Amino acid sequence: MSTGVFFIIIAAALLHAGWNALVKSGVDKSLGVNAVVLGQAIFGAGALFIVPAPAAESWPYILAGAVLHTGYQIFLTASYRIGDLTQVYPIARGTAPLLVALVSVVFLGVVLSVHELMAIALIGIGIMSLSLVRHNAGQSNRLAAILALVTGCFIASYSLVDGIGARIAQSPLGFYGWLSILNGGLMMGITRLYQPHLIPKLGRAWKVTIFGGGASFAAFAMVIYAFTLAPIALVTALRETSIIFALLIGVFFLKERLSLIKLVSTMITISGVILLRLGKG
Repeated sequence: MSTGVFFIIIAAALLHAGWNALVKSGVDKSLGVNAVVLGQAIFGAGALFIVPAPAAESWPYILAGAVLHTGYQIFLTASYRIGDLTQVYPIARGTAPLLVALVSVVFLGVVLSVHELMAIALIGIGIMSLSLVRHNAGQSNRLAAILALVTGCFIASYSLVDGIGARIAQSPLGFYGWLSILNGGLMMGITRLYQPHLIPKLGRAWKVTIFGGGASFAAFAMVIYAFTLAPIALVTALRETSIIFALLIGVFFLKERLSLIKLVSTMITISGVILLRLGKG
């Protein structure tokens, strides 16, 4: 992985943690997620005016990706309603790189070196170990953990679909532009059907739509671009270091407690990042 791609993914991780914290800090989590998704669609529509159209062969991946992103958003919302940022985020984001690496090596024939596999394992284990925080405090929330685990499966699935589809599309931004529009349409349709009271409120959540949606669109676009330049498993693992930024945001802005477990987990995750960066490529 080149230095340029490495820092693109790190920047995307920071943006990703930012919009997740923005949603978590809001009173209405469903409204926050819907506002972010709407913002993604708006920015995606704007991007289509300045980027090449994706290849026709990539449309099955665009459609599948839109469905998987929608599933991810629905389960993420449900997780945030009943769990803490420092419980939900680690399980959801830590599961993904391990699953993506497993599928890539076993089913897609991707060859990863020993140090790359070790780096992915360290990042995944470091992130997921943060979920022990609530359990250690005697506040384990099993339902939130289950929902977060399902969210992680959606993340792994859309990462693989996005990565393969973006390469076929030969226009990463065109690919994600259309995907975000379809994702926005699906999400708004589901919300209108099951939570119609949220639709009129979206206008009042314009700051989340602009800043959260803009940050989310930029983060996903950067990662999808990186998928075309580096192995999907490595990009996914590095992207999930957003947990480090989420931890800092949680402690300094959301006033969540800092503990020894959080510090140790962060150091394990950072060790995986360093190992990944020091490797060849």
